[in-house]
Amino acid sequence: MQYTDRIRQVKIVLVVVAVLIAISSLRVSHVLTRDLSAEERAKMEVWADALRALNNAGEDADLTLVLRVLAGNNTIPVIAVGKDSTIQTWRNIRIRGRDTLACLNRELEKLRLAGHAIRIYMDDGNVRPSSRRVRDYIDIYYEDSLMLRRLATYPYVQLGVVLIFVIVAIFALLSSKRAEQNKVWVGLSKETAHQLGTPISSLMAWTEILQAKYPDDDLLPEMGNDVNRLRVIADRFSKIGSMPEPQLDNLNEVVDKAIAYIARRTSNKVDFVRHFPEEPIWVRLNDALFEWVLENLYKNAIDAMDGQGTITVTLSEMPQKAIIDVADTGKGIPKSKFKAVFTPGYTTKKRGWGLGLSLARRIVEDYHKGRIYVRRSEPNKGTVFRIELKK
Repeated sequence: MQYTDRIRQVKIVLVVVAVLIAISSLRVSHVLTRDLSAEERAKMEVWADALRALNNAGEDADLTLVLRVLAGNNTIPVIAVGKDSTIQTWRNIRIRGRDTLACLNRELEKLRLAGHAIRIYMDDGNVRPSSRRVRDYIDIYYEDSLMLRRLATYPYVQLGVVLIFVIVAIFALLSSKRAEQNKVWVGLSKETAHQLGTPISSLMAWTEILQAKYPDDDLLPEMGNDVNRLRVIADRFSKIGSMPEPQLDNLNEVVDKAIAYIARRTSNKVDFVRHFPEEPIWVRLNDALFEWVLENLYKNAIDAMDGQGTITVTLSEMPQKAIIDVADTGKGIPKSKFKAVFTPGYTTKKRGWGLGLSLARRIVEDYHKGRIYVRRSEPNKGTVFRIELKK
């Protein structure tokens, strides 16, 4: 659980850092955009003065500087419109199509909507707010330069990049966490199977000797069944980490076999109710591992009911998949814990390891390409686990 908490803290730190980067980027971009917009406004006011000077110039006036100012605007789209709404001049407007005037009128409407306008008065040479008391004037409409528009959108692009980085980092952390957990569980499982192998072989030999010596003893067959059960358990542990080849099997029989095993080893206060279809459901699975999944679900259901209640197992099928529902009448699971119960190490038992449902999910999803999840749960009413397998 400490490792899980550490991963959660790292994810929180990554998200907080991403938010801080985004806020800082947006703030800096806003300041730069505001300053650059003010600078472009000043440039356009100078350009407007130059245009006024050009319109009021006499025949002998030196217009070198004026023309240089007018020609120096290579970035800001601008259209100058006279008092009678005729277009006087324009700069940095891309003409599309053969009808230049129509294209300019369309661009003029866009510039008007942009809201950047300067009015110059021809009689006094001042750039000042609009006033209809002055007879002759020209309206200059412009929009932000391409650089300013790019600067305004840059922080959102940067925010997207940071978000992608955080998602990739979190995914890498989760993948690393899962790979490390899988390595631990696989090593533990195989070592357990290896350690159980020798004593189980010895017990099987002793059981055969005892059965040969006391053939009429009623307890020896049960002892043999228990030893064989240990062999099956060791075989299950040895298959963890490998990819056992699934075989076509009757799902009805596999589910019923797991019920029969648990029913013999639990209290009479636990009732098993079966809802099976009349026709067998055939799926490809490894029966030894899949029985382990079912036994884990049954044992968890019994624990949730404190050893008293009803476990209902329902089999059904759809065109592409088989469905197993295991319902109990136990304490229930909070909705916030529906996914957490499959996390390695998560347990509500005082002596639990929190590995049962984690291994069950691995067997169902990794080995059988199916799905296991909490379908529904209500406090003090019970829980339904669902397994979906491809037919």
